[in-house]
Amino acid sequence: MTISVGDKLPDVTLIKATAEGPQPVKSSDYFAGKRVALFSVPGAFTPTCSAKHLPGFVEKAADLKAKGVDEIVGTAVNDAFVMGAWNKAAGSDEITMLADGNADFVEAIGLTMDGSGFGMGKRGQRFSMVINDGVVEQLNVEEPGDFKVSSADYMLGQL
Repeated sequence: MTISVGDKLPDVTLIKATAEGPQPVKSSDYFAGKRVALFSVPGAFTPTCSAKHLPGFVEKAADLKAKGVDEIVGTAVNDAFVMGAWNKAAGSDEITMLADGNADFVEAIGLTMDGSGFGMGKRGQRFSMVINDGVVEQLNVEEPGDFKVSSADYMLGQL
């Protein structure tokens, strides 16, 4: 079953990419007490993710925060080292990267996809959500191959 607006996030472990190295975080703790703009991509360094998705959130970070977002989080089914390198290469200090290396998060919220045709295996779908104190406030899931409703611009229009 896919997560919906009004649902509480499941409690899974994600790995935060930091300058000091990977740090495990529990989703129930991490998303508690704050409003987070989260975006998920099928893979760091992939074409649409690197050319459009991450840059949009970097560019609109101040606008999102002006609309009441406390933190902007990017996630993908990649390891924390890849997520950290992607943020260093194309992101900013305004973006926190949470690696979902085993796809535990996307499985728990019902938003996996099969990227086997591209040699990527099980991945997370492209989506974005606003999470308020651990509860889904907005959810925007893309159709396969699309990049419309999960963008930073689209999210800004919802806030």
